[in-house]
Order: sequence, then C-alpha cells, then structure tokens
Amino acid sequence: MIGARSRDNDLNSGPLLGKILLFALPIMAMNMLQLLFNAADMVVVGRFAGREALAAVGATGALINLIVNFFMGLSVGTSVVVAQDYGADRIAGVSRTVHTSVVIGAAAGLLVMAVGLLICQPLLAVMGTPEDIIGLSTRYMRIYFLGVPASMLYNFCAGILRAVGDSRRPMYYLVIAGVVNVCLNLIFVIVLQMSVAGVAWATILSQYLSLVLILICLLRSEGGIRLMPRQLRIDRQKMGQIFRIGLPAGAQNLLFSISNVLIQSAINSFGSVMVAANSAAGNIEGFVGTSMNAYYNAAITFTGQSMGAKKVERIDAIAKVCTTLILVTWIVLGGAVFLFSDRLLNIYTTDPAVVELGMLRMKVMLGAYFSAGVMQVFPGLTRGMGYSIQPMLSTLVGACLMRIVWLVTFFAWFPTPVMLFVCYPITWTLAGIGQVGSFFYARRKVRQRVGPKPAPDVPLCQPQP
Repeated sequence: MIGARSRDNDLNSGPLLGKILLFALPIMAMNMLQLLFNAADMVVVGRFAGREALAAVGATGALINLIVNFFMGLSVGTSVVVAQDYGADRIAGVSRTVHTSVVIGAAAGLLVMAVGLLICQPLLAVMGTPEDIIGLSTRYMRIYFLGVPASMLYNFCAGILRAVGDSRRPMYYLVIAGVVNVCLNLIFVIVLQMSVAGVAWATILSQYLSLVLILICLLRSEGGIRLMPRQLRIDRQKMGQIFRIGLPAGAQNLLFSISNVLIQSAINSFGSVMVAANSAAGNIEGFVGTSMNAYYNAAITFTGQSMGAKKVERIDAIAKVCTTLILVTWIVLGGAVFLFSDRLLNIYTTDPAVVELGMLRMKVMLGAYFSAGVMQVFPGLTRGMGYSIQPMLSTLVGACLMRIVWLVTFFAWFPTPVMLFVCYPITWTLAGIGQVGSFFYARRKVRQRVGPKPAPDVPLCQPQP
C-alpha cells in the first residue's frame, strides 16, 4: 500500500547494496525506456522524414532543457523534503509537502509553456540554427511546449513517490505512455506524413497520459502522500524548504543548460550534418548517462531518509555503494555502447557522413563517462543532507564556466569537432572533483551538528538480565 511504511520502502535498515539496486533498477529501466521512446522519435523522423527533420528535432534539445530545467530542479527539493519527513515519520509534514508541490508543479508548467512559446524562435536564431532546419525546429518546439505542464507536474509527482521508496510505479506509467508515443509516431509520421509536427504531437499526448496515470495513483494512495484536491494550497513553510533545496538545484540545471546551448551553437556552426550526427550519438550515449542518473535519485532518497531518521553514519556506505555502481555501469554498459557504436548509429540513419561524425563523438565521450557519473551522483548525496548551494557552485565553476573558457580559447584557436567534443570530459572531471569536495564538506557539517554516533545496530541501553 503506497504511503504506508513497510519493509519494502524502509530504506534505513538492512544491507544497502540490494536496497539501492532494487530502488535504482526501476528508475534505470524507466530512464532507458524513456530514452528508447525518444530514440524512436528520432529514428522514425530520420528514416521517414529525412536528415533535415532529424537535425531539426536534435537542434532543439539544448534549448528545451535551458527553458525547462530550472523549474525541474524544484522537484529535487520536493524529493528531499518528502524523504526527510518520511524518514522521521512526520506524516503531516509529508502531506503538506505533497499538496504544496503539486500546486508549484502546475504553476511552473504553465509558466514554462508560456515562455517557451514566446521565445523559442528568436533563441533558435540566436543559436545559429542552420537555415535549412530552423523552420522545422520552430514548429517542433511550439507544439512540444504545449506538453510541458504535463511533463513538469509528472516529475514533481514522481519525485514524491520515489522519496517514499516507490520507484516502480513511475516506471510503469512511463512505459504505458511510451508505447502510446511510439504507436502515435508511426501513425503521424509514416501514415499521415506529419514530419516533425507528428513527433511533437505524439510526445505531448503521451506526456498527458502519464500525468493522468500518476495523479490517479496519488489520489488512491494511503498515508501522507495521498492527494486530496480540497487540500491543494501553498504551505509557506514547506515551500520555503522546497525552494531552499530546489532553487540552487534549478540554478545548477539552468547554468548547465546555458553551457550546453553555447556548445550546441558551436555544433550548429558545422552545419546540419554535424547537428544530425551529434543528436544521434548523444541519444545513444544517453543510455549510459541516464542509467547513472538512477543512482543520483537513489542517493537523494536514501540520504534524505537517513537524515530524517538521524542515521547519518549510513551516508558513507550509501556513497561507497553508489560510486561502485557507477564504475560497474560505466565498464559494462559504456563498453558495450562503444563496441557497437557504428551499428547503433546505423539504426538512426544510413547517411555515411552522419555515422562517421557520430562515431567520432562517441569515441571521445565514452572513455570519460565515469567522471560524468561522479558529477551526477555526489550532488544527490549532498542535497540529501540538506546542502544545495555547494553542488550548484561546483557545477558553475567546474562545468559551466570552464566550458565557456574552453569555447573562447582552445576551440576558437582550433575549431575542429574533436576540440569541441573533448570539452565535455574535461569539464565533467573538474566538476566531479568539486562535487566530491562538496560532499565531504556537507558530511563534516552534518556530523558536527548531530554529534558523536552510537555503535551501529546496538541498543543504547542493554536490557537487564
């Protein structure tokens, strides 16, 4: 029963490896399935609408993330606050956070939709989107943003479920929506010849379906996470707690997206062939990245519940397990993607120029994906402890600022695709070092605040014989 504590969602006792895997695997499957459905968008449009249509869809990704990701960061605040209250058995606090989060998510989605519809075309022009695809890109984005309210609110609701240890239901709902998305793609693009507009309409219809499913789940839940429409209102205290964690996380997402927009602008300067190759290769690499992102969600939830239950010594073990899982994922999944890179790219397109450039990008990227995983997971540990400014600053300096420096120096001096792509692993490594440092800073502060630890799993008072 959702919302009622049980051994299935009690994350504060027992061996960590099994619990983290059981929690992370559904998120990993959900992320990979979502990426598969996104890949289906690109495969269908690339195969049946042409290289320009593939490039047009790919050229919008960085810009969509720039507009959307700041508000998505607020959902991180929701996850942390719910996890801490749940770990401390503050059921009334969980309920107030749930209803506050749903209101925030709905308002944020409507705001982002309005902003996206107004500024997508001017920003695509500023980014130097090639003339042969800017019209298609604009059409795709204007339809896509109609679905942002559903996507935004879904992420807030999914964050609530994950915070109490339920990572399976969000996966089920996205699987259902994803299958619908693929079916609609085939109908809209192949049968009705709607090109990029067909892909966009299929995406937003599936997003609204996933939202309906997760709202029904919360309406039927028990305990603190049950959604009761009459209680939908902003609780100022909970909003403050959500914003304290979520705003820096959103700012980090925004800054990171700005750096990616600048890199996308540099990619656009090479023409539509390069845009298509970068889009296809990036989508394939995403299977490694989104798998690692599952451990980020696990780190937030496990650390947040440990903080609520005042089991802070468990956080070190969480960090070790998550880091080990990143390494294993990089070796196994990253190695497989690297070995079969040419065959995977040929699924997206048969254009040899696109495949050649895509393989070049993947060779540069995949060798350094472990540092990307570290950069993802350690902010989750730090935010779960209640510290959100430090991860934001680490990303600002190590990734965003250094990418800008790289673009105006080394790439400006040697404007080649390799010199552009190598920017990613270098900045991942620098940001990852900063994130590890932020974790140890937060860990020291938490230990100073909580005080000396009791012996693990030993009662403070021994029973008398």
